[in-house]
Amino acid sequence: MNSLYFSDCLKVLKDLHRAHPDGLIDLVYIDPPFNSKRDYNILFESIDMKDTKAQKEAFSDTWSSVSYIDTINEIQSLDLDLYRFLSNLDMIKIPKGTVSYLATMAIRIYYIHKVLKDTGSFYLHCDPTMSHYLKIICDLIFREKNYRNEITWKRTNSIKTSQFKDRKFPNNGDIIFFYTKSDKYVFNSEAIKIPFTDTEISNRYRFKDDKGYFAKSPLFRSLSMGERANLCYEYKGYKNPNKAGWKVSLEKLKKIDESGNIGWSPNGIPYRKFRPENTKGLLVSSIWDNIEQTGGNERLGYPTQKPEALLERILQASSNKGDLVADFFCGCGTSIAVAQRLKRNWIGVDISHLAIRLILDRLTNPYPARRAKIIRENIQVTGFPRDIDGAKMLARETDNGRFGFQDWIIEVMLGGVSNPKKSADGGYDGYLPFYLTRDKKGVILIEVKSGNLTVKNMREFIQVIERQKANLGVFVCFEEQVTRPMREEAKRTGYFESESYPGKYDKIQILTVEDLLDGSGIALPYRKEAFKTATKNLDYVEDEPRLEFE
Repeated sequence: MNSLYFSDCLKVLKDLHRAHPDGLIDLVYIDPPFNSKRDYNILFESIDMKDTKAQKEAFSDTWSSVSYIDTINEIQSLDLDLYRFLSNLDMIKIPKGTVSYLATMAIRIYYIHKVLKDTGSFYLHCDPTMSHYLKIICDLIFREKNYRNEITWKRTNSIKTSQFKDRKFPNNGDIIFFYTKSDKYVFNSEAIKIPFTDTEISNRYRFKDDKGYFAKSPLFRSLSMGERANLCYEYKGYKNPNKAGWKVSLEKLKKIDESGNIGWSPNGIPYRKFRPENTKGLLVSSIWDNIEQTGGNERLGYPTQKPEALLERILQASSNKGDLVADFFCGCGTSIAVAQRLKRNWIGVDISHLAIRLILDRLTNPYPARRAKIIRENIQVTGFPRDIDGAKMLARETDNGRFGFQDWIIEVMLGGVSNPKKSADGGYDGYLPFYLTRDKKGVILIEVKSGNLTVKNMREFIQVIERQKANLGVFVCFEEQVTRPMREEAKRTGYFESESYPGKYDKIQILTVEDLLDGSGIALPYRKEAFKTATKNLDYVEDEPRLEFE
């Protein structure tokens, strides 16, 4: 079963470590906030309404408000070297926000190391403002001997210009650190080779024999490569004049010759014939300059979204089919979508309920209903209420209180957008765009109540619908709160009729939380999700065997 967690990843990591002390994950990739002091926004389809912004803040990547001293003290009982490093940073002229960020990341990376299998790999995506600190943290946790690469990803070839004089070189790259838990790990270099272009093939394979085109490669080792007594042998009367020997064993040399891939220069020096069909392409180096940042139909509007090609390279290099891949800052779910497509099992965690909804939509929306249902059934979502008792607890006891409950109803259960202008009454809690015709949009206003209700609340909401000139209204509450006068008042508002779709729909619809948990939703002729959706599917073939998840 694939798993999505709506939670702080630290809690999930600790729970996984307790349940699996020997590790369970094959590959972890994380793309955490970069401590850039910016507020990122997740974009929604805009609706022209005076009281509603078309964007809702998804997360703020400012970490200075974190109580980092408690975190550093917790690290003291886990890793003394890590504690000393962070404590010393806290005593010198380093901004407290930076120390807070690093402490927050350090304890999470510590537990990421714990939940990895001994054969597991870890990729940390960061930017140059924090990469030097983060590398020290990773060296302390994973040990320097398990450091593999510092990968530079060139995000774009476009360099932003300014009306002012440039005073530094433009930065268009990110850093990705690659660590492993031990020296026994998966690395499929052949799977990520870059195919040669036709021009490159014609330039590289310039010679021709009766079997086709080939390139020449020496079979004798140079003396600078060192002496190798076991490779010093004679073949067909030829041997290397120095003690460096041949490049391959005698057994392998015979096989190369039998395949017709040994040639002889006029002076009798043998060479190997490499042919295009035997070469998968160029090995990928630590400079990744052939993957552009996300664009086109893949773009979801998430400002920090990474391209699927980037995650595909990482997953293909460091995992195999059926392996367990995890992303503990999964955002809009690029790593999750790629893991699903490449038939890896996966775990995704994010602190934003919007991210969880985006991922579910991203994995299911490109498919017909039957396939979408199968995909959804294979995803376990943890952190949201599963029954009416959980819903009441969310409404009553969570830190966010009533507004946390509202956001869950509006954005998770109804797929709408919460109104950033929170108010006790006299307004509306959220909205949902839908299509009046194929090209013309309308809007539904949503009101969510979790406390005591009277018919007065319904009348106030009806007035808001009229004042905002909304097409429909949805009033959500617990079943026990609905009264007969409320239903009568809602019915008096009449019906909504679409010029393009048949049927009548109550202009004010009462939905109970019980209805939503049972799978019921808003009665509409046609609608479109408020979230932007990627149109790319996961290359599923209908008659392909279904992958069973453990």
